[in-house]
Amino acid sequence: MTSESRLLGFVAAMTRLAQAHPGDEDRLIDGATPLMRDLVTHDDWLPTAMAASHPQHYQQHLLYGDPLDRFSLVSFVWGPGQKTPVHDHTVWGIIGMLRGSECGQRYARGADGRLAPHGTEATLLPGQLDIVSPTRGDIHVVRNALADEVSISIHLYGGNIGRIARHVFVPETGAVKEFVSGYSNALSPNLWAKAAA
Repeated sequence: MTSESRLLGFVAAMTRLAQAHPGDEDRLIDGATPLMRDLVTHDDWLPTAMAASHPQHYQQHLLYGDPLDRFSLVSFVWGPGQKTPVHDHTVWGIIGMLRGSECGQRYARGADGRLAPHGTEATLLPGQLDIVSPTRGDIHVVRNALADEVSISIHLYGGNIGRIARHVFVPETGAVKEFVSGYSNALSPNLWAKAAA
């Protein structure tokens, strides 16, 4: 597969998977995992505009949004030292590391209702994956593991993540705030331009 058709091939395979197993989280995750692994083991397909960082905060670039909101594919571009707040997704997701490295710390709700770190912080390197979902663990904080370089991860979600109402948490106080992330980019990549040539 050429670098120009890699993203289109992923979208086509994911669309077939979403059609075959609507709403079946386990089968969707199982089927999408090898697709994501293949996508992030090749670093020759991400459009330059979707790899652009910002000096103050991470960027969430929409690569493809399924017209029926069954899935979305996003590039997360982490500038040096950038991180998320503690947050959830409310849908399943597969995170694949493309460039650099990121660290993720999961959180769990205690008996008192407050959130606390759960397990040890995990580090993702290029080609590695992590899974989030309401049934498998959905709350975490993520940061660029590199203090002096940009890192890029590719995220596949079981919905249009930029339109979904989610939550940010303050673990020390238990405070919860709803948010909708949106996307950093105004335009999406043209999946067909070079593949058709």
